[in-house]
Amino acid sequence: MNSDAPRVRFAPSPTGIMHIGNSRTALLNYLFARQKNGTLVLRIEDTDPSRNFDPGAKIIMEDLAWLSLSFNEGAGVGGPYAPYFQSERQELYKEKLQELIEKDFVYRCFCTNELLDKKRERQKMLKQPPRYDRACLQLSENETKKLLDSNTPFIWRFKLDQSKTITITDLARGPVTFDLKNFSDFPLTRSDGTFTFMFSNFVDDVTMHITHAFRGEDHQSNSAGQAAMYQALGVELPTFWHMPMLCNIDGKKLSKRDFGFSLHDLRDAGYLPQAINNYLAIIGGSFENEIMNLDELTHAMNFDHMHATGQIKYDVEKLRWVNHEWIKRISPKELEKAVRPFLQAAYPEVGALNDEKLASLLQVLKTDLYTLKDAIESLKFFFEAPEVSKATIDQTLENDHIAPIAALLKSNLDTLENVNPLKKAAKESGIPLKQLFWFMRLALTGQINGPGVQELIDMLGVDESKERLQRVLELLS
Repeated sequence: MNSDAPRVRFAPSPTGIMHIGNSRTALLNYLFARQKNGTLVLRIEDTDPSRNFDPGAKIIMEDLAWLSLSFNEGAGVGGPYAPYFQSERQELYKEKLQELIEKDFVYRCFCTNELLDKKRERQKMLKQPPRYDRACLQLSENETKKLLDSNTPFIWRFKLDQSKTITITDLARGPVTFDLKNFSDFPLTRSDGTFTFMFSNFVDDVTMHITHAFRGEDHQSNSAGQAAMYQALGVELPTFWHMPMLCNIDGKKLSKRDFGFSLHDLRDAGYLPQAINNYLAIIGGSFENEIMNLDELTHAMNFDHMHATGQIKYDVEKLRWVNHEWIKRISPKELEKAVRPFLQAAYPEVGALNDEKLASLLQVLKTDLYTLKDAIESLKFFFEAPEVSKATIDQTLENDHIAPIAALLKSNLDTLENVNPLKKAAKESGIPLKQLFWFMRLALTGQINGPGVQELIDMLGVDESKERLQRVLELLS
């Protein structure tokens, strides 16, 4: 393998929708490949058709495209090591299994699942580690022949040399040594003849010349067995990186019950892909500038000094802040395009607004938006005139200013295009501007806080602004 040109892979299973851990694995592989001028491969591990939620991995590929994570080769792209769907690579797995059979690194195991369960339960009762007892390794040729002649189902197991240790290189931890006496002879096949994740994943990494295998901390124990298979075939091991598991703010492993576990949850809640990428890259690290796009992240990541920790906390509040910063950062056109679907669902009349008008409205409000969905509430006043009662006015303003404000507005409604003359008249009449603007915002939006009064008049238009003010003034007549 040419270490100067690394090859990494993202290998999701289409058995469910993309979760945030998948997204982070894809992102870090992407950033590593870009930084090191390497190749990023998309490989789909679809060997369990009964559980395939996403046939053809179409949703996975759409999600990756939404995150702007592109691949050099793989599913949907093609490349020299096709096919990139495991379901189409069965013949290759058979070839590699045959190699291991010929080299005497595997053996048939006839133990049923029921028998294996009983053995595990007995080991637990005896306070022994649950591990396959190698019963079928002791079978004589004659015993094996009888079982085969009677069509007894079997699987193939890899035969570990339990007198040895094996060492892998981990990007964060450096050399990691496993004592193979602590590991079981693991299955390479299932009783129906299909291949296990352990084996197919290994074969794909070998045949696709993967130099760096990034995956979750929970796969670390798999690495010992896979390293043993590399040695059995005389192939150079990749560098591994067992990435910290994401946990919730309470320190528990993220689950479907946690908001933000699913990429689709975040998308539907109004999070930008730029913000999700940004947060997932910086989580658990320390960066002088925390708001970065993919290009900036590519240069900022230090893959030579990764933290060796088992878990990192996924803080949705920090993600909200990053999203807020990105809403302020993207162009008016990008923001308009991203927000429009949320507004369309809440206010069908938004379809009558041209892009420029909606973009201009959002520019006034964007500093108040933490998610795209927040625009629904922030722009409610634009689509729905507020219901203001006299009681609300009395509770909000100082009583001795209400009548002077009403008189001032009645006499100045025809000059509403510019609030400066109104401000001048208020000062001359001794009316506090704060009270005046509270009254006007209340009439225009139903709230006393928000954009400037001139901005509100520009947003609503002079005629609509007059109508709303007139309606509230009539309450005071």
